[in-house]
Amino acid sequence: MADNSRFDHDLVLAHKFPETTFTYTERDAAVYALGVGACGRNAIDSDELKYVYHENGQQFVQVLPTFAALFSLGSLTNGSIDLPGLQYDPRLLLHGQQYIQIYKPFPSSASLINKVSLAGLHDKGKAAILELETKSYEKQSGELLCMNRSTIYLRGAGGFSNSSHPYSYSNYRENQAPALKIPESQPFAVFEDCTQPSQALLYRLSGDYNPLHSDPMIAEVAGFPRPILHGLCSLGFAVRAVIKCICRGDANIITTISGRFLLHVYPGETLITEMWLEGSRVIYQAKVKERNRAVLSGFVDLLRVTSSL
Repeated sequence: MADNSRFDHDLVLAHKFPETTFTYTERDAAVYALGVGACGRNAIDSDELKYVYHENGQQFVQVLPTFAALFSLGSLTNGSIDLPGLQYDPRLLLHGQQYIQIYKPFPSSASLINKVSLAGLHDKGKAAILELETKSYEKQSGELLCMNRSTIYLRGAGGFSNSSHPYSYSNYRENQAPALKIPESQPFAVFEDCTQPSQALLYRLSGDYNPLHSDPMIAEVAGFPRPILHGLCSLGFAVRAVIKCICRGDANIITTISGRFLLHVYPGETLITEMWLEGSRVIYQAKVKERNRAVLSGFVDLLRVTSSL
């Protein structure tokens, strides 16, 4: 449990996170696409080759919308989570949710300025929930490309506030975190995809070097028999399924992505993504076939629904 004698909510709210930069190239976008399974089952997939190759003479590779989640990595993995009075063991950090708003398609290469702020902090007793909001601006034009809100579970970091009045703070509107209920009806579409035993090792090349996903000893400390797949990698697989089955390969119609990580995935397991279409919103749920367990749920909002559905 954390030492609540060091917690001062005024200091927490006044804390300023440093701006971070994120520069990526076409190669980075392509490596990311491979890391979330693009062309993994078919090297000439007509929907996905454009993310890794200049298909049909296109000048640049296209960038998957979930690539946006990488922009906030600097705030999550380089030691900058240094809120006053908040102590935690980074080995016990778990990614709980990711919310992404996309304002324009991403260029194939760019240099970004990330402005980070505290979106929420909640004392849950045995754990703390930390929410960080990252707005990413194109450095040259100053245009806002996207916003990430990352929800992080810090096991063992709770108890930092008055136990009779546990601290809870949020600075975003409730409609940005709507309650999600998985429909009981048959899915509109179902897509099955296989992760590879080396999937986490490939995905980590995109910048998430948390050893929980590669080091057996660290995984054991965290309570897992072997390294687990990054939650954001599973999110990439699920949104790829939406792009293929609902968007008919047009990722540019996606405006919002929300994912809640329910359970770990082991590299090599099969992901089954079930999708329900409700207006311009796709509700999805991903399950691990081998264990028949739901591991991820969320929604994807679209600019429009293709007329061919």
